[in-house]
Amino acid sequence: MSRACFITGTDTGVGKTSVAVALLQAGINRGLSTAAVKPVAAGCEMTSEGLRNEDALLLHKACTTTLTYEQINPFALEPAIAPHFAAMREGLHLDAKQLATHCQKTLDLKADLTVIEGAGGWRVPLNEMQTFADIAILLEVPVILVVDIKLGCLNHALLSAEAIRADGLHLSGWVANQASGVNECHDEMVADLKSRLACPLLGDLPHCNSQDELSTHLDLELLQSA
Repeated sequence: MSRACFITGTDTGVGKTSVAVALLQAGINRGLSTAAVKPVAAGCEMTSEGLRNEDALLLHKACTTTLTYEQINPFALEPAIAPHFAAMREGLHLDAKQLATHCQKTLDLKADLTVIEGAGGWRVPLNEMQTFADIAILLEVPVILVVDIKLGCLNHALLSAEAIRADGLHLSGWVANQASGVNECHDEMVADLKSRLACPLLGDLPHCNSQDELSTHLDLELLQSA
């Protein structure tokens, strides 16, 4: 198995990193080698080693392939705002081709499982013309959609899936998450999306902070066969 995927969400704060790390941990539990990239991260803190992002650090810990922090997260931006705004404040220009080239270097290491995590949702801007979707399009990797099961998620999930497919990419699966807590209509909403999204439900994750526990709720077999 040498499998890569691009992880996007229906919005910011839906648990993309939790899902990405849980996927990597599920792979490790099966004896797979793992690697990850978060090409752009806003909301970084200055450390003795430079700017560091909490999500990127979590991904780093879940990689069995030897990677530097900069290989995981080449663009670390301090302001906790939309990435293209953060980049502009720091005098940087984010370019999809440059970022895709960076991601490809990690893909070329051919870990058994590589995850590339976007920022926010599918259409989050990179610059005046490009969005994070352009990175996935250039890489031609399948996409996993993370859905926080809460009020409004049905519309957000269906629109995101429509946009991903309209961009010519394969939606290889989706993950139901409870980043916002338990919703009283959780089961109904998951069942409804399962019938409408036309791709495998890779996992229905509980509201918890344990990556080891979350990883047990993901089915990598469904990802392999998708």
